Amino acid sequence: MAIEGGLKCVKFLLFLSNFIFWLCGIALIVVGIMVQISLHKTFMIRDASASGIPIVLIGVGVLIFFIAFFGCCGAWKENYCMITTFAVLLSLIIITEIAAAIAGYVFRKKLSAIVQDSLTEMIGNYKNGSADFIKSVDQLQEGWKCCGVNSSADWRDFGPDGKTVPDSCCRNVTKDCGKGNMMDQNKVYLKGCHDVLETTLKNNIHWVIVAALVIAFIQIMGIVFACLLMRGIREGYEVM
Repeated sequence: MAIEGGLKCVKFLLFLSNFIFWLCGIALIVVGIMVQISLHKTFMIRDASASGIPIVLIGVGVLIFFIAFFGCCGAWKENYCMITTFAVLLSLIIITEIAAAIAGYVFRKKLSAIVQDSLTEMIGNYKNGSADFIKSVDQLQEGWKCCGVNSSADWRDFGPDGKTVPDSCCRNVTKDCGKGNMMDQNKVYLKGCHDVLETTLKNNIHWVIVAALVIAFIQIMGIVFACLLMRGIREGYEVM
C-alpha cells in the first residue's frame, strides 16, 4: 500500500510537471515569435542567420507543447509505452536545448554585428524609403529613445547642413525639432540605438538565465517522475 500511495503521488507530480511544461512550451512559442518580429520588423534585419535562435525557440516550443500533452495522457492512463516515449522525447528536447544554448553563445557576437549593419542600412535608406519604412525607423528611435546607429552624428548626411536629424530623434517630438540640433543633447538623443539595445539585452539577460534554469529543472524532474512511474507500472503495481 505504501508503494501504491507513493506511485499515486508520482503520477500526480508527473501530470502536474507536464502541465507546467506544456505552459512553458506555449511561452517559448510566444517568445520566439516576439523575437522574430523584433529582429525582422522592428529592426528591419535582413540577415537570414538572425532567424536561427527564434526559429529554434519556436520549434522547441511546439515540440514541448505536444510532448507535454503526450506525457499528461500517458501519466493519466498509466500507459507504459506512452510514458517511455515521453521520457525519450523529453531527453532529446534537453539535448536540443543544450545545442541551442551553445549556438546562442557562439552567435551573440555575430548578432551585435548584424544589428550594427542593419541599423546602418536603415539610415542609408531612410530618405528614399517607403512611408512604412520611415515610420518603422521613427518608431524605433522614439521607442528606444535613441538616435542613429552609434550616435546622432550618423545622420550627418540627412540634411544639407550636416547638422539635422529626423524629428524622431528629439526628446520632445515636434515638426522640424531635429533641424540643426544634431549635437544638442537638450533637444535630441545623442546615444545610438545599437548601444541602447545592447544595454537593454545585458540588463535583462539574467531573467533569461533564470527562465532557462526553471524550464531545465522542470524537464529533468519530468524525466525522473516518468522513470519512477515506468518502473512502478513495469513491476505491476496498481496506481489507481
